Amino acid sequence: MLGILCLFFFSCTETDKTKSTTTTNSSWQSELDTQIELNGHRNWILVVDKAFPQQPGMHIINTGEKLLPVLETVMKKLDSASHVKPVIFNDAELQYINDSLAPGANAYKEQLNKLMAGKDMKPMLHDSVFVQMDKAAKLFSITVLKTEEVIPYSSVFLQLDCRYWGPEKEKLLREKMKSSSN
Repeated sequence: MLGILCLFFFSCTETDKTKSTTTTNSSWQSELDTQIELNGHRNWILVVDKAFPQQPGMHIINTGEKLLPVLETVMKKLDSASHVKPVIFNDAELQYINDSLAPGANAYKEQLNKLMAGKDMKPMLHDSVFVQMDKAAKLFSITVLKTEEVIPYSSVFLQLDCRYWGPEKEKLLREKMKSSSN
């Protein structure tokens, strides 16, 4: 009987990859610090607008703040991380949004460009973001910092990459391995 109860319990329990977790945290920065320490290359940190949907496999932290100050904090923390660095994406649609479509959009874009000056920010169509996140959530951790921002397509997506090991070193390693096996 105990075995049947255990089987029933575990068959009705969601796995970590199929459910999302939400934290409403007045100290979202300490939660972010923990996530950065736990994350590695191929993990994602999303800094998103208020309408970003809850999705399975994502850890959501409700910041209660506007997007740009949250993004600035995230970038500073990632800049000082010894193990990861961000590959930065944003919604391609944002370049076509202006104040006539969404009041405040022009100022937002100007402030975003100032904050991200000198960084390579790659535009990605919004629908492509969801395809990427669906694939990534199956294998890797995704931390979502939900903000109070109400400008459409204002989200910024950070794919974490290894800070101390890059594609050039990986290529050299693979060549070395290949040449020594011959």
